[in-house]
Amino acid sequence: MAPPAARARYNANKADNQILTKKPPKRLNGKKDTAGDVSTGNHKKEKKNKQSSSVAQSADKAQTNSNPNPIMPSVHTAFKTFVSARLCSAIWAYISDCDETFNYWEPLHYIINGHGLQTWEYSPQFGLRSYTYLLLQGVPGWVYQKIFNPSPILIFYMVRCMLGFGCAVMERFMYKSICQEFGIHVGRLWLIFQLFSVGMFVSSTALLPSSFSMYFGCAALAAWWQQRYSLAIFFTAISALLGWPFAALIGVPLVLELLIRQRDWRTFVQWTLISGATIALPMIAIDSSYFGKLTFAPLNIVWYNVFTSHGPNIFGTEPLSYYIINGFLNFNIVWLMALQLPVMLVMDYLLVPAKFKSTLNFPRYISLAPLYLWLLVFFAQPHKEERFLFPVYPLISLCGAITVDVYQRIFFRFKSLVFRLKLGIHYLDHSMFIAIIVMVASTLLGLSRVFALYRNYHAPMDLMLELNQFKTSPQYRADEIYNVCIGKDWYRYPGSFFFPARNFRLRFLKSEFRGMLPAYYGEGSNATQVVHPYFNDQNLENEHMYFDYDQCHFLLDFDEGKYTTLEPSYSRRTKDWSIMKTLPFLIPEKSHKVLRAFYVPFLTDNHIKYGDFNLLKRKKTRNGS
Repeated sequence: MAPPAARARYNANKADNQILTKKPPKRLNGKKDTAGDVSTGNHKKEKKNKQSSSVAQSADKAQTNSNPNPIMPSVHTAFKTFVSARLCSAIWAYISDCDETFNYWEPLHYIINGHGLQTWEYSPQFGLRSYTYLLLQGVPGWVYQKIFNPSPILIFYMVRCMLGFGCAVMERFMYKSICQEFGIHVGRLWLIFQLFSVGMFVSSTALLPSSFSMYFGCAALAAWWQQRYSLAIFFTAISALLGWPFAALIGVPLVLELLIRQRDWRTFVQWTLISGATIALPMIAIDSSYFGKLTFAPLNIVWYNVFTSHGPNIFGTEPLSYYIINGFLNFNIVWLMALQLPVMLVMDYLLVPAKFKSTLNFPRYISLAPLYLWLLVFFAQPHKEERFLFPVYPLISLCGAITVDVYQRIFFRFKSLVFRLKLGIHYLDHSMFIAIIVMVASTLLGLSRVFALYRNYHAPMDLMLELNQFKTSPQYRADEIYNVCIGKDWYRYPGSFFFPARNFRLRFLKSEFRGMLPAYYGEGSNATQVVHPYFNDQNLENEHMYFDYDQCHFLLDFDEGKYTTLEPSYSRRTKDWSIMKTLPFLIPEKSHKVLRAFYVPFLTDNHIKYGDFNLLKRKKTRNGS
């Protein structure tokens, strides 16, 4: 069943006159009807009628008998679909960001298995990343490893499934809150948009603080829409402290509404102190023990990004079009709908005389403000990354759903004026085709994009799975360290969890890249406290990171037909290497821009170009192994 409050509002709307006239409906059964429209004449009669409440109840009952309840998945059904979608993401989504691999999967591998790559952000002299966040995933992974001693790849997928389940729990909470606050029609649109969103497919199981902030930031909004302020403040604190500190921006409208409209300073101060005591203090203690000195990672990362002279811009800048295009790839037409919502709300106000409010507690310009505040701030930043928008992904789906609903109401308004529709007709009865068209189009585009991503970019993960077969071969020796080398394609490496055993190591070969690369944690119990001279915060190259080519046992190499002295075609060196497995991988600059982004049967294969991503095995190293 749909949430009772939302279903009651829907039935009340069906019973009332739905010609979108100039005044909102009266309260029914002591509650404000937030989604219906009643004609002016009916309002006047209700004011004069002392038994209006009983009449409305009778109308609701009669309408319910004559019209079936709207098709609306229950909260439990929605939760099951969310879990299914997120588990699909855990299994089939590729790692799209090297920051996820080297800043999170590698340190997590160190926590669980005792070795892994360290980036400069984890050096005690900088302390930009929090080990507390990693422990949330690391402790379950460590327990799983100690009890069952599984292959590392199983730990990887266990952690991913855990992240996906956590995301589904957040979506369940948000779905229920949306149905109660914005109506069940918006709720069902949001459900469909979430399930088939490419952005959610990518972000829901990503081991990134921005994904973690998405879970708890949107849970905070869901609690806020239900006026559960203490829970909303606590979730916001979790999102900003344990996740990504910039996610506190989502909570700004919440705090302003609480302090200015509600004037409830006591709740704000009380739960801010509780959040600090239960989250910030343990976090400082844990991180300080890892770094060997007093460290508060959220403060450090804010300081580096905002107050240093170089900041994140040394890692590249992008124009505004980067986010516009990226938003369309991840949400297709839903993104376009979300961007135009502020304008559509104004049009709704001007064109639809009956300005019925579909929210129970807040005007929409308040409840939806976090998305547009976020876009305003991050669109203006020179350094842009796809993951920076992760925290507001569910809000994009919500604002897109509300825009569709506004289009339906405006369409019905014009149709009712032109054709003089009779009283008692709900706007969805004449405009549902708009929602269906948008849902079908966004679903097909979403599936097309997901399929294209898997076909075009999944090869590195599949090749690493192939490497796991080597452990069962006669050549494998458990007492030998195997060096898996990678050159120009270092940023496509999926992580050490894909190695078959603990005696495999990733090694970097010198290429045309001239930036900072990670290095392995040192030996010993205090490895996280050691300050290494080869780390810097200005993305400067250090020769310490490079490995001897002649000592490589395996090599990952993408052959796209472009070669330099530092980036040769290793697969053509047949005297040194044999090809274990080859998989196709997209060459973007040689492929059609649209057909490489979306898979279209019978067209895509004729307009895109693949190169060979090879897993190579050394025939014989210099030391004879």
